[in-house]
Amino acid sequence: MTAAYPESRRDDVVDTLHGHQIADPYRWLEDPDSADTQDWVRRQNEFTQAELSTYREREWFEATMSAILARPRAGVPAKKAGWYFAGRNDGTQAQDVVYVAESLEELLAGGRILIDPNTLSADGTDSLGSFTVSPDGKYFAYGINESGSDWTTFRLLDIATGTSVDDGVTEAKFCEATWLPDSSAYLYLHYPPTGRSEGTETKSLTGGRLMLHKVGDPQSSDELVLSFPDQDRFFITPEVSEDDRYLVVHISEGTDPATRLWVFPITSDGLGDPVKVVDEFTDEIAFVRMSGDQLVLRTDRDASRGRVVLSSLDGTFTDLISEGEATLQAVRGTAAGLTTLTLVDAQPVLTLYALDGSGARVVDVPGGGVVGLNASPEYDEIFVGLSTTTDPTLSYVVSADSGSVRALPELVRGGGGFTPPSVTVTRRIAPGRDVPYFLITRSDLDFSQPRPTLMWGYGGFRIPVLADYRPGWPAWLAAGGVLVIANLRGGGEYGSDWHDAGRLKNKQNVFDDFIAVAEHLRDTNVTTPEQLAIHGRSNGGLLVGAVMAQRPDLFAVALPGVGVMDMLRFHLFTVGAAWASDFGHPDDESQFADLLAYSPLHSLRDGTAYPATLVVTGDHDDRVVPLHSHKFIATLQHAQSSPAPILTRIEVNTGHGFGKPAAMIASEWADLLAFAAHHTGLRVE
Repeated sequence: MTAAYPESRRDDVVDTLHGHQIADPYRWLEDPDSADTQDWVRRQNEFTQAELSTYREREWFEATMSAILARPRAGVPAKKAGWYFAGRNDGTQAQDVVYVAESLEELLAGGRILIDPNTLSADGTDSLGSFTVSPDGKYFAYGINESGSDWTTFRLLDIATGTSVDDGVTEAKFCEATWLPDSSAYLYLHYPPTGRSEGTETKSLTGGRLMLHKVGDPQSSDELVLSFPDQDRFFITPEVSEDDRYLVVHISEGTDPATRLWVFPITSDGLGDPVKVVDEFTDEIAFVRMSGDQLVLRTDRDASRGRVVLSSLDGTFTDLISEGEATLQAVRGTAAGLTTLTLVDAQPVLTLYALDGSGARVVDVPGGGVVGLNASPEYDEIFVGLSTTTDPTLSYVVSADSGSVRALPELVRGGGGFTPPSVTVTRRIAPGRDVPYFLITRSDLDFSQPRPTLMWGYGGFRIPVLADYRPGWPAWLAAGGVLVIANLRGGGEYGSDWHDAGRLKNKQNVFDDFIAVAEHLRDTNVTTPEQLAIHGRSNGGLLVGAVMAQRPDLFAVALPGVGVMDMLRFHLFTVGAAWASDFGHPDDESQFADLLAYSPLHSLRDGTAYPATLVVTGDHDDRVVPLHSHKFIATLQHAQSSPAPILTRIEVNTGHGFGKPAAMIASEWADLLAFAAHHTGLRVE
């Protein structure tokens, strides 16, 4: 193609940061609502669509992705206050519909529609973010996210009748409705808006306030329970112990896993003064359930891979389930005691225990990733959902007492649509840096010669990356491409030490790990640099932006999605300052040099031949605001010296990714995969 990209005005903006002169010619793109930015977005989208319309691969991927999203599907059941709930989609709906029933068999037989999020907005972009149930089983409290924004509005339904309750809360974020035992009120995290709260606001958030809302009262009369007005980066996460004795509050600083744990006694008069069980940010602490007068906690204190402990109210820990070779991901209370989810070499294992930590029994529920794990000390039933790279969810019900397992394929109503290919999953390690990765191929193909390959990674925030489902994977595999999923330092696959090895001053390790896997694929004849595409979202978008800038020779295609690209200004917008626990803080001179060294925006060099690039973002992304992608693409188009195209795809009325309508998901994946196929030589029929 010709490099006559849409014009992007370059202004003479220069900041002096810690003695460095930092040019920022596209600063004007930081305002999402300005006429200039909106015109730029329109012109870029038109340019991208004109280019993609010439790709013959696009038609095949559009049809295939539409068929994939047309498959009927269902979520993982949950039992709450005696009711059974599950999300279900017949394959034609933009959003999953929530069904309710009084028994599991009734739910499997169909159940009753409780709420249809497809009725919330004309274009299907409003979604159901979370739901909880009042302890008396009367109220269904659900959060609505408009256009994919993090902003949440809470509403109530009467479960028995399905009718709306005249009650609501607005301007909430990063929370669900947490009910008090008497069902009269719930807690939520309120963020005073900084101007607008519809998803395009970019201003840095103030601190969240834990509020108590009494059903039927106006929000203006809500009671402040806890806030840290001088600590904008503190997050507060409440839950009520299953014995109704305590409101347990987790306090964290940004995205750092280190946690303070306070408990508020629940009395007939309300909430008592907090008991500060752990009151320093040192270790990850997560409340699980009560055991008599003691708290059962999951922690990484003195245990990089995690352990389960009993804790007295004074914070004295006693081992309940000791650290093992597997990485502890989650612990749930059950009627018989506990169930744990661990990762054994990035593959999930579910185990049942008695409440004293004895009697370990591994549950046979195979899958590449866990979609959901729903359990309660009140019930014997444990619901677990697992996925593979080609199938989104298969749910099981497990008896906590007997360990019996029953698959629940009946949850999915109807059939048809796409039939995924049979695939082979191989575990490999890139030598030198010892980076594990999954190699996934279509089982019936000959791989004696290098093939077009799509490589995925993340590497941050202690989030594990597994061989699980994303809608684009079965399409790429069906087309005959190779899929690679890399386990990078910074993730959560191998415990807190693995995470620490990929954050702050060690962040470059993440990029070096990804490059090592790419080189191993090249050296083992899986693929060639001319056939290798890389993809990642959010922190994974940062990953793709960084490695394509550092090693443009190693990749044919780069697909950074909703990425953090400006590492010198990320902390100034919405919730960005919270990420300093992984990235470091640009205002800290000791961390600034590391950030500048890998910042994707600042690593691009004029006159360099970069891979064919398609950047994707959403105009209502108020987590990683779209200015990151906008400034990156404008800079990259200016720098590009080769004919490989540099494009951006800016979705309107969508956010960071969750709650996106099915048709938008299909369309975005079709464009990404068609672009990757076109520039890696993957032929589709």
